[in-house]
Amino acid sequence: MSNVELEALRAQLDEVNLKLLELINKRGEIVKEIGKVKERQGVNRFDPVREREMLNLILANNNGPFENSTIQHIFKEIFKAALELQEDDHRKALLVSRKKKPEDTIVEVKGEKIGDGNVHFVMGPCSVESYEQTAAVAEALKRHGLKLLRGGAYKPRTSPYDFQGLGLEGLKILKRIADEYDLAVISEIVTPADLETAVEYLDVIQIGARNMQNFELLKAAGEINKPILLKRGLSATISEFINAAEYIYSRGNGNIILCERGIRTYERATRNTLDITAVPILKQETHLPVMVDVTHSTGRRDLLLPAAKAAIAIGADGIMAEVHPDPAVALSDSAQQMDIPMFDHFMKEITANMKVKI
Repeated sequence: MSNVELEALRAQLDEVNLKLLELINKRGEIVKEIGKVKERQGVNRFDPVREREMLNLILANNNGPFENSTIQHIFKEIFKAALELQEDDHRKALLVSRKKKPEDTIVEVKGEKIGDGNVHFVMGPCSVESYEQTAAVAEALKRHGLKLLRGGAYKPRTSPYDFQGLGLEGLKILKRIADEYDLAVISEIVTPADLETAVEYLDVIQIGARNMQNFELLKAAGEINKPILLKRGLSATISEFINAAEYIYSRGNGNIILCERGIRTYERATRNTLDITAVPILKQETHLPVMVDVTHSTGRRDLLLPAAKAAIAIGADGIMAEVHPDPAVALSDSAQQMDIPMFDHFMKEITANMKVKI
């Protein structure tokens, strides 16, 4: 074969390639329109019956030279790419998406502007056990100029026999301390029925990891006028986490703080595995502020400081950690809580090395 013949064939191949590109992109546009129709109808984007019908039609008209198995493989890849195109189009429409709102959302809580470029701290005991215990921590926070106090009043526990929290009494203690120490208080609510009562006592409603996909709770949280701190689920993907936030946002409440708190993996050296790269991913894909809970991700008080430094270095808007006056007698999670001298050291180390909001 002469060079002239080879170049002529290559020119034909280039022409076919461009026609294929044009057709594939045309197919993609049609697929996107189908995706929009399915979304309006509430129909799943993946339809295996329809996919099989298309493959059967294609294979019935295959006259070679490719074997049916090769053609099927090629078109399966095209179908997969089309499904991903539909999913990308769906993600673009999310209200929490950075593409929907390019500028950062700033959630204001009693003067604290979370997401303003500074690092904020949410500190306090795992569980509210008494006024005296919680007040001791509040006093330590005030000494460091902190504003955000956390404390569990309703505690979803793995065992039904473990301490479940003081409930309404715990909320009342938090409210009293908030008033006395001029703090903003954050606590977890586990059922939609408790939200109406909680808004009277709390400045921020926390939805914990075990309830990240409690969709009725998410929808109810979207209908109240309070900031929501949403924690990532124990085994949730980032996509599932973002969609959980969308449940809240879609009901009208855009004051959402995302919180990475570690995910469950095979590793047992820590309570969970801190997915540190989730922070920049969430900040790239959403406009919401992102905090990191270093207590639940590590489960070890000796790792709180380095984990917090890593979270701040990678761009977290805030750090959440647990502090107890006497962790040895704590009614829950004693091994992971700092005592007050350790908390003092923690804050000294953090503020000495990084620009933070205190």
